Amino acid sequence: MALLIATLTFLAVAGIVLFIALLASKESKQEVISRRLEAVRKAEHRGNSSAGLKLLRDEMLSSVPLINRWLSQRAWAMRFRNFLRQAGMSIKAGKFLLVCGVFGCAAYALAANMIPKFHGAAIPIGVAASTLPFVFVTGKRRRRLHKFEEHFPEALDLLGRAVRAGHAFTTGLEMIGKECPEPIAGEFRQTFEEQNFGLPLRDALLNLTERVPLVDVRFFVTALMVQRETGGNLAEILDGLSRVIRDRFRIQREVRVKTAQGRLTAGILIALPPAMMFMLSVVNPGYIRVLLEDPRGPMILGAAALSQFIGSALIWKIIHIEI
Repeated sequence: MALLIATLTFLAVAGIVLFIALLASKESKQEVISRRLEAVRKAEHRGNSSAGLKLLRDEMLSSVPLINRWLSQRAWAMRFRNFLRQAGMSIKAGKFLLVCGVFGCAAYALAANMIPKFHGAAIPIGVAASTLPFVFVTGKRRRRLHKFEEHFPEALDLLGRAVRAGHAFTTGLEMIGKECPEPIAGEFRQTFEEQNFGLPLRDALLNLTERVPLVDVRFFVTALMVQRETGGNLAEILDGLSRVIRDRFRIQREVRVKTAQGRLTAGILIALPPAMMFMLSVVNPGYIRVLLEDPRGPMILGAAALSQFIGSALIWKIIHIEI
């Protein structure tokens, strides 16, 4: 018993420390330099950079050499690293996977100790707990991209005013990096630094579309490339793109207003089963205890949880309308 308590204490403390490190992780100077060199590497893969820009980046996915070699051989690890960066996090993929493993092991040990009769139920609990960091990063990435998209028209207006005032386009990028809020400022600052260090502007803009996978950003970069090849009034193009983005946001808000009742109904339907189970466990504990003591209880609870998940996904798909 003492060994179990010590193990659970160690896992809990390790999980808390790793989670705090996940939240407070910041880029070091070496990571900043590596990020800039990666932009050059991406340009070389496109075949559009000059021969003098033959710099390679040390693809460090983990501080542990063995784990780093193993992850470097997996294509999904590179995509996952980009996923973390889109969430604004500089943590390495290997460290993040370690955090997920600690969460899963801690939840498995706790569940196995609390429900000794149904040891098999601890496995799905541990798997579900290991996905919590992924849920956190997914939500943070979604909020960051939404904030970028919301302030993107303001950046386009500032860029258009800079072009009208006679400034160069690259100077407008620098102004956005200095005057706009995050994450707009950071992404455009990186784009300006990439082209300022010798990367062609086309490749720097294409890197922006990879870092920020939004339709509006792709429209922006495509419009700039077409304008540079065919000519035209750049300020008017930026104003038109800004107006289209604002109109789309206005339509999205109208859709949210008209689907408010459906979203409220979805929330009630999703929260009703667990709320009723909690109330019954308080009012009549013996009624719920059957699900925990009977051998068929965990299977019934698992089927109910699966049905709840499928129903929630269908409801979300119905009320979520892409504009």
